[in-house]
Amino acid sequence: MCGISGIVTAEPKGALTLRTWLKAMNALQAHRGPDGEGTWVHTQGHLGFGHRRLSIIDLSAAAAQPMLLDNGLTITYNGEIYNYVELRQELGRERFRTSSDTEVILRAYERWGEECVDHLRGMFAFAIWDEKNHRLFCARDRFGIKPFYYFRNAKGFFFASEVKALLPFVDEIATDYSGLKDYFAFQFTLGAKTLFKGIEQLLPGHILILENGNLKIQKYWEVHYKLDWFHTKRYFEEEVRNLLLDSMRMHLRSDVPVGSYLSGGMDSSIVASLSRKIQCVGDFHAFHGKFANGPEFDESRYAQIVADFCNMELHEREITSDDFVSSIRKVIYHLDYPVAGPGAFPQYMVSQLAGDHLKVVLGGQGGDEIFGGYARYLISYFEQCIKGAIEGTMHSGNFVVTYESIISNLATLRNYKPLLQEFWKEGIFEERDKRYFRLVNRANGLSKEINWELLEPYSAFETFRQIFWGNNVERESYFDSMTHFDFKTLLPALLQVEDRMSMAHGLESRVPLLDHPLVELVATIPSNIKFENGQLKHLLKKTFQQDLPTQVNQRQDKMGFPVPLNDWMQGALRNFIEDIFHDDKARHRDYLNPDFNIQTLTASEGRFTRKVWGLLSLELWQQEYHDKSYEFKKLTEGA
Repeated sequence: MCGISGIVTAEPKGALTLRTWLKAMNALQAHRGPDGEGTWVHTQGHLGFGHRRLSIIDLSAAAAQPMLLDNGLTITYNGEIYNYVELRQELGRERFRTSSDTEVILRAYERWGEECVDHLRGMFAFAIWDEKNHRLFCARDRFGIKPFYYFRNAKGFFFASEVKALLPFVDEIATDYSGLKDYFAFQFTLGAKTLFKGIEQLLPGHILILENGNLKIQKYWEVHYKLDWFHTKRYFEEEVRNLLLDSMRMHLRSDVPVGSYLSGGMDSSIVASLSRKIQCVGDFHAFHGKFANGPEFDESRYAQIVADFCNMELHEREITSDDFVSSIRKVIYHLDYPVAGPGAFPQYMVSQLAGDHLKVVLGGQGGDEIFGGYARYLISYFEQCIKGAIEGTMHSGNFVVTYESIISNLATLRNYKPLLQEFWKEGIFEERDKRYFRLVNRANGLSKEINWELLEPYSAFETFRQIFWGNNVERESYFDSMTHFDFKTLLPALLQVEDRMSMAHGLESRVPLLDHPLVELVATIPSNIKFENGQLKHLLKKTFQQDLPTQVNQRQDKMGFPVPLNDWMQGALRNFIEDIFHDDKARHRDYLNPDFNIQTLTASEGRFTRKVWGLLSLELWQQEYHDKSYEFKKLTEGA
């Protein structure tokens, strides 16, 4: 796990200038690789790579990067190729001078060219300079676990693992208004957009080629929801179990110790439990964060039950409002731009705890999007069931669950009554895309605070619809359309949090549920198996029930990683938040209405709404990056 960067200049700049620029990029990403630093500059002075190293596989100096082969290939790479052992065998072990997965990528490109990515199993973002063809070849993993940002201007083409490393070279640090409109709707951007004008991200499952000044981007992988009606539920349970166990074995490959996050929920508990079954000898460390603000914010009891069940040592950290005050600016800085809700804050704290003990940790990210774990799926289907019962079409085959069977699982929605009230306030029984957009759209609550005229004419809904009705999803499957949208949009946003919060502490976070053979299989499983009787993540629970304590496997009150932010707003954090918005710049951001008042908004915030969080993190981002733009520019002055 590392930080990468690179430059292809429009005109030769010379080795000294390029090394200065690359060292500046390395410095801004130093947290990603505390174990080493390297730069490489082409002899013609027109391109170069930078690298910060976190040593996980092959700790020797021979595996340092950027790595050059005598065949004219040079690479800078971030990630882990879990099947590197098998690929070394296939490519010819005698050809390798290191035991690193980095060299495996170079040899794979040498053998298969652009199609090398089809052979890679893991998380990765890399760039290869191909001297023979004078080509820059870049790739990002199938799910977006590892980041890759880039932009192009008169100076040339620049890329890096984090946006902050690009900012010294952009013409202007400015906000992308289309991305901002996405942010208000979803608290993340859609497609290749970021919140920075002119800076884009290479999409998951895509490659980028820069050759003779021409930039080409193309997709190399897609998940297809082509339903398999031929196999039985038992078959799918066995296949899911076998594939996840195989993924776990791969993800436990490391030359340093591996531990696990343990929230007390289904996904991280399964990952931790299977890890312990495979790595059954010696100590195994798990990490948990909790809040002392009531039982709805404290899941430590469930985490301890799993730890005892699996014979793990559980490390806990109680997270307080004082932690929020002391760390929230660091959280926003490391995120590059705000994304995916307040869960980034406790993730930062727990990653810090894990980083104090080891260098690699496993997490359960991806389970909700793959197997269907969000309460809004149940809300959407409940409405469709009511509609079907009224219209007499309940048993016509258009539904994966029936009104009668879903009733027993509605207790899952106990804590979501405010969301239900908002959802059913208007538009009931509209088209499925409009109804799901209403469930995920957070802009409705910001009608008075935001200067919407500034953000026209871009339509976040139209972009949403294109993803929701993707050609890779069978149109009649409402469940797959919902999970697919979240898989393509929310999941990469959550993975941005996963990557940044762990790398802020020099920690590698691995996500075994996001292994493409497993994901490809689950996408073909009919919804009446994955979502039987409206039970969220039914297939996952059934498949791994023997690996978990009953108290965890049968939980219906899991709410992700809830943060008592709104409780704190009414007390310990109120002055802190209001002081942030009292600054003259904060009160006059162009996206805010002139009569915006933070005191009024804070006082009216509901317990589980995110309006204040969304605007607070956006303001801190403006202060950290826009108001301090001169600090980034001065890093390359004189070069």
